[in-house]
Amino acid sequence: MAEIIQRDGTWAFDGDTVRITPGLHRSVPLFRQTYGEVAVPLAAVSGIVLEPERRRGRLRLRLREGADPLLQATCGRLPDAADPYRLTVDADRTGVAEYVAEEIRRALLLDRVPKEPVKAYLLPGPPVPVSVRTSDGTVSFDGTRVRIDWADTSERVKRATGPRIITMGDLVQVEWLPPTGHEDGSLRFVTRETVFSKLPPEKDPYALDLWGSARRNLLTAIVAAAVTARLPHPSTRAATRDVEPAARADAPPPGSDHHDVLLRRLRELGRLHRDGVLTDEEFAMTKAAVLRTF
Repeated sequence: MAEIIQRDGTWAFDGDTVRITPGLHRSVPLFRQTYGEVAVPLAAVSGIVLEPERRRGRLRLRLREGADPLLQATCGRLPDAADPYRLTVDADRTGVAEYVAEEIRRALLLDRVPKEPVKAYLLPGPPVPVSVRTSDGTVSFDGTRVRIDWADTSERVKRATGPRIITMGDLVQVEWLPPTGHEDGSLRFVTRETVFSKLPPEKDPYALDLWGSARRNLLTAIVAAAVTARLPHPSTRAATRDVEPAARADAPPPGSDHHDVLLRRLRELGRLHRDGVLTDEEFAMTKAAVLRTF
């Protein structure tokens, strides 16, 4: 067993698996503490490096392309501090870090692990159910469908459409962008009907506009990873795009109550359109989203 224990976390390698456990110190980002322990099979590893710095070192685990749904969902956009495959190493422990790195390199050679992209996820992704609250609303995923409940601070156009429920059969992919500097982030669920949508996140009923607490907004990457893990792998996604979507599980049963709700939401959208809040394109897009729900 090769192991290194730091304030930032613990890495342990038993010859088959690199087990990464985040530290409990307050300096460890909320994202890593919430994401929890990660067990990386050797077959998912493409390499490991120890990057020396003036006072500390940095151990980085490189994963094969397509092996991890978290990396697939975030596309390398996670801040360094939130990256679970990065470990800050104290200067007096760099020798131990190099030993751990060398043991992993040796195992990669002995097992002849290729560096090419994989055709299936080798890590399971976050467990479900998972739910994250943001300034724009609360997004939840139970393994079969995504639900977005809008906040009071959401745009009126979103609140007028009501809660958004998206089944896995309707989803094509997830697009996640973290907030950076003065730019808001977003979490957008791309469906077969909205794949060409050009609505900005603040008005898109299929997207969360991530503003406010950057620390908490990063947690939406966990939802993005959990959904991504249950979508077709990128290597096979093209072959599944033409498959007819499953019957909509989120369609409410017919009845006068639902008819009244539909009329109220359409009237609200009409007012927003007349008041100039929605452009013609935004009105058509949002109206279509409401009608699909019903």
